[in-house]
Amino acid sequence: MQALGHVQDHALEQLLARTPTTLLADRRVLVTGAARGLGLAFARSIAHAGARVVLADILEEPLKQATAELAALGLDVFALPLDLANPQSVEQVAQAAVTHLGGLDGLVNNAAITNSGGKDAHALAIDTWDRVMDVNVRGTWLMSRACQPALATSGHGSIVNLASDTALWGAPNLLAYVASKGAVAAMTHSLAREWGSDNITVNAIAPGLTLVEATEYVPQARHQKYLDGRALPREQQAADVCGTVLFALSDLARFVTGQVLPVNGGYVMH
Repeated sequence: MQALGHVQDHALEQLLARTPTTLLADRRVLVTGAARGLGLAFARSIAHAGARVVLADILEEPLKQATAELAALGLDVFALPLDLANPQSVEQVAQAAVTHLGGLDGLVNNAAITNSGGKDAHALAIDTWDRVMDVNVRGTWLMSRACQPALATSGHGSIVNLASDTALWGAPNLLAYVASKGAVAAMTHSLAREWGSDNITVNAIAPGLTLVEATEYVPQARHQKYLDGRALPREQQAADVCGTVLFALSDLARFVTGQVLPVNGGYVMH
């Protein structure tokens, strides 16, 4: 798909060729931040694995285009505009997704913003900090809460939160984002315990620096730092994270919950 870039296309196609189309058969999944990058790759791989997928994002035009492209591939997808900073929007999207799908089996909390890249702790504006926390932390909590009743009714509900390995190694000059992703990891532990009795698994994936549109601002020195430090010495692509998300949503992971799994080629071993 053009939205993922040629290299991403090739890697994702290879992953999909190895993914059983029945892995998530008849599952109903909501993916936030799905208009591009990792979220779009997740949505495509989840739908390819047999699920019906609702894509949600604040970027309405790219969202419409992405959903149309997936539908043209014969995938069962539907688009909903979402502003995670707006609690009413979160509630509306959760309800609309459940209504459209007739229930909900999986939620991928992928949507997030950075906004603090390149600024040290003194240069970081309070408004920027608050915005990042509102979207990345509060938004993840509110969306999870809004979807919890439907996930509980499912009997095999799964939540996959997107954390970041930056919170595991303490990336500098990215404080608001790093702190928000550390909070997402902690939230994952707590929600796993709260909702385990409803047979809902809650896990977090912590990707390393991934080649997608959202990381184009990252200086080359940071890319090189990852390349030099990974056990697998190559750039990370969106497809590298998709398999772990599919696993966490599937019946293969029904006894895995409350975990934060770094997916970063061995840059951080946790």
